Formats: sequence, structure tokens, C-alpha cells
Amino acid sequence: MNFDTISVIGLGYIGLPTAAAFASRRKRVIGVDTNQYAVDTINRGAIHIIEPDLDRVVTDAVRQGLLRAVSQPQPADAFLIAVPTPFQDDHEPDLSYVKAAALSLVPVLEPGCLVILESTSPVGTTEQMAGWLAAARPDLTFPHQAGEAADINIAYCPERVLPGKIMVELIKNDRVIGGMTPRCSARAAELYRIFLEGECVVTNARTAEMCKLTENSFRDVNIAFANELSVICAEQQINVWELIALANRHPRVNILQPGPGVGGHCIAVDPWFIVAQNPAPARLIRTARQVNDDKPDWVVEKVKAAVADCLNDSGRGSSDVTIACFGLAFKPDIDDLRESPALHVTELIARWHRGQTLAVEPNVDALPASLDGLVTLADRDQALATADVLVMLVDHRQFRALAPSAIRQRWVVDTRGVWR
Repeated sequence: MNFDTISVIGLGYIGLPTAAAFASRRKRVIGVDTNQYAVDTINRGAIHIIEPDLDRVVTDAVRQGLLRAVSQPQPADAFLIAVPTPFQDDHEPDLSYVKAAALSLVPVLEPGCLVILESTSPVGTTEQMAGWLAAARPDLTFPHQAGEAADINIAYCPERVLPGKIMVELIKNDRVIGGMTPRCSARAAELYRIFLEGECVVTNARTAEMCKLTENSFRDVNIAFANELSVICAEQQINVWELIALANRHPRVNILQPGPGVGGHCIAVDPWFIVAQNPAPARLIRTARQVNDDKPDWVVEKVKAAVADCLNDSGRGSSDVTIACFGLAFKPDIDDLRESPALHVTELIARWHRGQTLAVEPNVDALPASLDGLVTLADRDQALATADVLVMLVDHRQFRALAPSAIRQRWVVDTRGVWR
């Protein structure tokens, strides 16, 4: 079967760029999302997220009739599922979005269809998905039932892109493709080669699932080392950024930069999937997660100390002190607030502080609901003119561009080393 029509389920930070990439190769693409605002925005040729170059590709695709968004799946030759996979309060994976997306395909599946799961998932999820679909469509055969002769092909193929560079990395990066059978892998590779310039590296579904978790757990462990080092250096009165720069002059040392924690839809979540399935042996991965999860509380303690110094020096009451938090996104120069430690730090400060708390986030027009009534959204210059204590959380380019003379405040908590 030719891939004349491709459907992407979930039009967020991964799904929409993926849909746009296929449409840019003149494939007919149907995007599906339960968010009606996203559907309406895309059908106008606009985008509801911030990502360089994505708006241009979507506008062109919609104008040419190659991309349209709907709220319910429609028939297609291939379906890609790119929905969230968060964890629950006990750090157990929540597969409800994946299951709902998979079952939404049940009415439109036909023999020859290809279903690919892109959502980051615990090992075994692709097999589970095949089981859900098989139970709902007993008239069709699936890979775990009929092997190479199955009516439906199923594979797992995780994304590995960097927000802010998605449209480049989506096309250039290699893809790990884990089919449930060799034929499933071959068909999935054929699909991605429509736009992919990187290599399709084929393995089985379980290895591909673990590969995605491994990549982000590796990064989490390395970030945890830098974050733990920053805490130690603060106690030893050592400039951690100078120390890291010196240590990195060793030819085999490459320490990452510390920050207020770890956020985003991958690194802050994926390691817990490994821990949940392997609680006894995953000791290092669990500890790294805990180190990074604890960092926001450490930052808040530093802010409290700065406010105390401000009060002692100025003689004012705490309600007269204004704190400005610079950055809410989980990384620089994007609008993505998912699992953001900067957002968490800002909320903790606002709930503790009696005075005014300002948030400076140039990539959003409104504050998230968690900050409603607690924080005032301000621009950079307003915050610099009115705040007593500055808290650097995300090194957006607007903040990096500030001249040292623009920082008049004596009390600064800089978690990114921008204003040191």
C-alpha cells in the first residue's frame, strides 16, 4: 500500500511538526487533536505553539490543501500516535492518553494500515497497544497474532528532537524504528523516508522503547551531577561555573551546566518509566531524578536568604519587597512550560512571599493557571526597574543580552550563571 494519506494523532510539539514534515513532501496529512482551539488554529494556517520555521511550513501546507486538522480520526494509510505519556503521583506511567488515541483508530482501521507509536513509553507499551486494538477489532489480525501475515502493521519510533530546532532535527536526525515484525519495521522505515534525511536504524519494539528511555536517563544523570556540584560549590564558596570551565579543559571531561532543575516532556519524565519497571536495579537513575527534583527547593532557600539580607539591610517589611523571576519555560527561547522547574520555583516563591512576585517570560502572553492570583506577568525592563531581588531561572536570549550595568540589584540568585 502506498502512503497517500497519513494521519497524526496529537498535534502538539511533536505531532504538528511531524504532520508538517510529511505535508512538506506533498503527502496528504490529516492531523487529529481533541483540543478544538488547536484544530481551528491549524485550519487557519496558523500554529498554537512556538517553534522556529513551523509556522511557515504549516501555512504553506494548509494553503495547498495538504494539511487539515480534525477532532476525530478519519481513514488513512498510516497513523502516527504522538500524545503525552505523563506519570501519576507515584511516578507510575500514565498510558491513558496512548490507550485513548489507539482505541480512537478502531473504526477506521483497514487491512494494510500501519500504526506507529511515537509517544515515549515504558517497555512493552507497543505490544500492549497491539493487544488493545486486537481486542477491539477481532475481524483483523495483528502482529502478535499472525506475525508477518498480519492485516495491521505496528511499530514504535520515538522522536529525538530539541525544542527550538525541531524542524531541522526532525529531518536530519537518525530514527530508531522498532517494528513488531521485520515487515512492520520495513514499512515504518519506508514511511519515515518520505521526509527523513537521517538513517532509519531498525530494531525490535522493546529495544526501541528502551532506547528512548535510555537516552533521556543518560542526560538526566549527567545534569544531576552538575546540579549536585552546584550545591556543593555553594557550600564551599566556589564559583561553580568557573570550576566547570576549568574541569572541562581536561580532554575527557565534559560537565554540563547546572540550573534550577530539569523540565520538559522527556528528561524529567522518562527516567521514572525505567525506575517504575525496575525499582531495585535502577539505583543511579532514581538518585539522579531525586537530585534534579530537589533542586527547585534548594533555589527557593537561596531566594529566602536573599530576601532576608534585603530586609536586614533596608529595614523594610517583607510585604514591601518585590521579587522578579526571570523565565518560566523549561529551556531557553521556547514557550513550553511542561514540567518546568522555573515555573515550579516561581510558584513556590509566590506562595511563600508576602510581597509582590513578578514573572518575566517573553515567550508567553498569559500566565498558566497555577500562577493566577499569585504572580504578575511583567516585561524585562519593568522587572529590572521595580524588583528588589532578581531570580535568574531560564537564560532566554533577551536576558543574556543584558549588559552588566543594567543589573543594579544587590540581591541576585542566578541559577544559570548569566549575571555572575
